[in-house]
Amino acid sequence: MCKGFKGVRGIKGFKGIMRDKMKKVKLPVIIEKDEDGYFIVSCPLFKGCHTYGETLEEAMENIKEVIEMCLEEHEEGGREELNKFVGFREVEVVI
Repeated sequence: MCKGFKGVRGIKGFKGIMRDKMKKVKLPVIIEKDEDGYFIVSCPLFKGCHTYGETLEEAMENIKEVIEMCLEEHEEGGREELNKFVGFREVEVVI
């Protein structure tokens, strides 16, 4: 569960993060821009943790709120296990 992320190591299942508001952790997010110009942001650690914004700044603020909701749900037992973020890579294809 979330082992290996800088700032998260040793925090088993994120227990206590919501109670200890002073603790900060860095979580991976993926940012895309859709055909209408909206920024789509996802946190791959949580299933269904997505949001969007008209600007990158708005999308980043929105994902912070969504992550907080996911953390609360996780602490309450709504989620069994967090996804493990492996990384981001590009693949070459012939077009």
